[in-house]
Amino acid sequence: MAAETLSGPEQGQYGIFDHMAAQLIFRDKYVYADGAIREMVIWRLPVTDSERPHGLKYRLYYSHPGKCLIRYDNERGKGDHRHEDSQEAPYTFISVEQLIQDFKADIERLRGKRHE
Repeated sequence: MAAETLSGPEQGQYGIFDHMAAQLIFRDKYVYADGAIREMVIWRLPVTDSERPHGLKYRLYYSHPGKCLIRYDNERGKGDHRHEDSQEAPYTFISVEQLIQDFKADIERLRGKRHE
């Protein structure tokens, strides 16, 4: 009977999935000539839940030395969201491809502002 308690998604259960590690599925880091850094890290989680129904954990950030300018992440308790300077707003996750596209569009917009 104990096996039944390990397979259900009910909140508060404790079982084998609590010890399974997330699997790194994508990591990319790029350093621009001006010292700005773009890093994208995405993991596949062993199970989905209400906060991460897509089954992914991610962190995408763009910074210029000493300051994070844009960040997309989905930390526990906040769900999918993005940060720009000191502002935080919900982000509607559609797909990994769309997430990366939105993130890169923000970088292009910010870099364009800095180079005008």
